[in-house]
Amino acid sequence: MKKQNNLLISILIVGVFAIINTEMGVIGILPLIADNFHISISKAGLLVSLFALAVAISGPIMPLLFSGINRKKVMLLVLGTFLLANIISVFVSSFTVLLIVRVIPAFFHPIYCSLAFTAASASVSKEEAPKAVSKVMIGVSAGMVLGVPISSFIAGATSLRLAMVFFAVVSAIAFMATVVFVPSMPVHERASYGTQLGVLKKSVIWLSIAAVILLNGAVFGVYSYLAEYLETVTVIPEKMISLMLLIYSAANIIGNIIGGKLLTKNAIRFVASFPLVLGAIYLIFFIMGQFPLPMVLIILTWGILAGAGGIINQFWIASAAPEAPDFANGLFLTSANLGTTIGTSVCGFFISGIGIQYVVFGGLLFLALSIITILLRVYMHRPAKELLK
Repeated sequence: MKKQNNLLISILIVGVFAIINTEMGVIGILPLIADNFHISISKAGLLVSLFALAVAISGPIMPLLFSGINRKKVMLLVLGTFLLANIISVFVSSFTVLLIVRVIPAFFHPIYCSLAFTAASASVSKEEAPKAVSKVMIGVSAGMVLGVPISSFIAGATSLRLAMVFFAVVSAIAFMATVVFVPSMPVHERASYGTQLGVLKKSVIWLSIAAVILLNGAVFGVYSYLAEYLETVTVIPEKMISLMLLIYSAANIIGNIIGGKLLTKNAIRFVASFPLVLGAIYLIFFIMGQFPLPMVLIILTWGILAGAGGIINQFWIASAAPEAPDFANGLFLTSANLGTTIGTSVCGFFISGIGIQYVVFGGLLFLALSIITILLRVYMHRPAKELLK
């Protein structure tokens, strides 16, 4: 049984990697796409922004609609959609068609990721669920870490078309692994749509959603401007900036593993202390930001915390609505994407108002507000507090 669970989780990691790789990997080839289709880089950026918007919109809806269908069939449907879209992307000659082909599978993105978290949790005991989810999160981090540099390298060494082939090949591997190794996974007990939507009546779920928006906003609001910060404040060469970003992203994977283990030991203490620790790192970031060597250690630590934060966010919403796991995971995906959007905008206001060196103030504001929502949930909802012991 343990070997079967490990195999299932491994395939889920590959599947999540294939989806995130399709979403994020295109960032590494946006300039080539702009040149190939004779459009501006900002227009090419629609491939990223509209994809994220589609994920945010469909996050709570699509997992709910597919929650009663055999999970293997749903996995194959989503992976098949991504595979077909990636194959078409290799041959299209119109940017409009490419954009449509990118956006359609984005609506299916939350189904697979939500299902992957739910299936990983269900494959182990309740106590070990965060650790299982943290393994699936490795696929998310790997998609972000590896997708961009690999697609950029392939496109630079060969062609844009072969970079698109890379996305299709990864999707094909995930699809075939699911066909061959994943057993049929019928849903024997599924809460009704009314029951699942009923979780929205609970204040604990809204406090959890608010916390995730704030925590994700605190991380990605600052991270979105890291390259510019390193260039203008730390003043390091462009190649060194790329290395710093890679260190941050690779540290996310370490954070995924650490976060899963700490949540299984003392979840409430870990969740409550997270914004305080990250806030301390941001203060050090603000004080030492002009010194390259300390920034390497700061970014490494920050990356580990960010990876752990992803596990916290998923756990915080899933534990608030255990009766509707698929719907809760969909809410997590939407909340995380909203947090990224809002956090980036707010930190942008700090930059335009008082300068790039003050970008962390936006993150600190979000962290301060997140502490309030976390404490409110803990002290207002005894069931949640008991669940986290």
